[in-house]
Amino acid sequence: MAEIDLLRALPRTKRDIKKRLEAKDPAVVAIAKQYGEMYFDGPREYGYGGYRYDGRWIPVARDIVAHFGLKPGMRVLDVGCAKGFLVKDLMLACPGLEAFGLDVSLYALMHCEPGLAGRLHLGTAEKMPFPDNSFDCVLSLNTIHNFPRPRAITAMKEIQRLSGGKAFVQVDSYRTPEQKEIFESWVLTAEFHDYPAGWIKLFGEAGYTGDHYWTIIE
Repeated sequence: MAEIDLLRALPRTKRDIKKRLEAKDPAVVAIAKQYGEMYFDGPREYGYGGYRYDGRWIPVARDIVAHFGLKPGMRVLDVGCAKGFLVKDLMLACPGLEAFGLDVSLYALMHCEPGLAGRLHLGTAEKMPFPDNSFDCVLSLNTIHNFPRPRAITAMKEIQRLSGGKAFVQVDSYRTPEQKEIFESWVLTAEFHDYPAGWIKLFGEAGYTGDHYWTIIE
């Protein structure tokens, strides 16, 4: 299990922490957690504020392909794929790669990237409809923290089951009390979050042996 930043090529998003905090209330959080149109394509206070393909995941996909030594014909699963941007870019980065996605949001899957029909599945990370060791690599970026801790452990066990440890997971975290305060002002959907040591403990309880990194808001 190694800590590695496979999302380092992503452009940094400017966040208006104060505006999000002022707009956040239980009703806004409840709508965000439906992972529907408001979360993806509604106003920024409900989530992404417009989740559109712009090619930003292509360099990330290249780094993932290189890190895992992926080749045409290999199978990759993106758990929490949303509209399938990374699935699309993985296949662009490695033509012939068999990339698939799974997400809980029917809205996201119904507004997926053209050409991904049949590659994206509706479902939960807690119980994925695939056989043991059926993927050469499993990815989950900023998704597992949306479960309460016991369910997050279950999801991590599923990732391990499908990948045999050939996996990469990134989750919300913080290294200082100041970062924790900023995160809690911004977050809408995370049910469990912790310092890196707390996450590593969770990974160990799940028997997860893949790689990991943290999304830290500063």
